[in-house]
Amino acid sequence: MFDILFLGTGASTPSRDHALPAVLVRHGQDMVLLDCGEGTQRQIMISPFSFMKIGAILITHLHGDHFYGLPGLVQTMGMMGRTEPLTIRGPEGISEAVERILAICPGDIGFELDVDEMPPGESISVGTLTVSSFRTEHGVVSQGYLIRSPDVRGKVDAEKAKELGISGKDFSLLEAGETVNGVTLADICAPTKKGKVLAYTGDTRPCDSVKEAVKGVDVLIHEATYMKSQAAHAKEFFHSTAAEAAETAKECGCGVLFLVHISNRYKERGDCLKEAAEIFPVTHLPNDLSLYRTTRNGVRLV
Repeated sequence: MFDILFLGTGASTPSRDHALPAVLVRHGQDMVLLDCGEGTQRQIMISPFSFMKIGAILITHLHGDHFYGLPGLVQTMGMMGRTEPLTIRGPEGISEAVERILAICPGDIGFELDVDEMPPGESISVGTLTVSSFRTEHGVVSQGYLIRSPDVRGKVDAEKAKELGISGKDFSLLEAGETVNGVTLADICAPTKKGKVLAYTGDTRPCDSVKEAVKGVDVLIHEATYMKSQAAHAKEFFHSTAAEAAETAKECGCGVLFLVHISNRYKERGDCLKEAAEIFPVTHLPNDLSLYRTTRNGVRLV
């Protein structure tokens, strides 16, 4: 199960109602931040979440609206007494960018920063979560991320265990990985339930690398900077329309679609939702600070 908190759903510049791109994803005690636009730390402060519990920050590309909130957030973590290490990953150039921007702001943050490039195809672990990157197409070095929750072992079938002669201390031995009378733990458990998979594209044109990465994901968070009436602008500036995001979700068999990175030119955001929903009905248009939770049947607003 994922909790998905949309901190900022705007594009390029903030508005009175919409902050810049940032999404918090939580599974149990593990939490990652996807992009970190200017003002992200304040958005977290007025949300139900704590930025002190973020295990990793994942940056899609180094355009300011996705990155400028990072130094302030890191320094505030330090001033508030963080001691746990923080992982920061991003495309080529992220290490130098973080080093330079923190170097011009004097002061020891007081905790370890693990900063490194994470080229498309690489994976890391953040607690129980597995995070991998995939290539996107935005006119600069850019990438998206897949977040996978762990598989859940099926429940023990007590009747089957009894039939196979398993009882008492046998269960502890099986839990420890041992075999008892030729029986393993898998023999008496229901099938394993696959973990959920969430994909976040950051800014991108529709492209094969994105479509390959997001096939069959439970949740797709896709940028929709433009509507199809401005498709030429979307192509020129390496962005997607709401319709193109929906087409990707439909083609790739995704569970649900969230539209983010909406241009301020659209005062009636519902038009973007309508455009996408005509193609992919299970589309959501979150507001800033909207909190959703994955369920067996999709997602629900918390």
